[in-house]
Amino acid sequence: MQADIHPEYRFVVFRDVSNGFEFLTRSAASSKETTEYEGKEYPLIRMDISSQSHPFYTGTQKLLDTAGRVERFYQKYGFKDPAAAEAE
Repeated sequence: MQADIHPEYRFVVFRDVSNGFEFLTRSAASSKETTEYEGKEYPLIRMDISSQSHPFYTGTQKLLDTAGRVERFYQKYGFKDPAAAEAE
């Protein structure tokens, strides 16, 4: 390995900002923030979503009514819905 070209690989705490879930793992990600985890100080990386808050993993996944969304779009911008025109 060449000297001084590799990032520092160390323990880092990742925190889900939506629910406060934290986990410790190793990473080369850099951070200026630190946090205490199990009595030790580690760099902190904040993330918006994790397995504890993602709808796929939590089972709270919502099915979107895409037909209703498309119809609202056409109404909002005054377009004629091509699917409705074919039905007439």
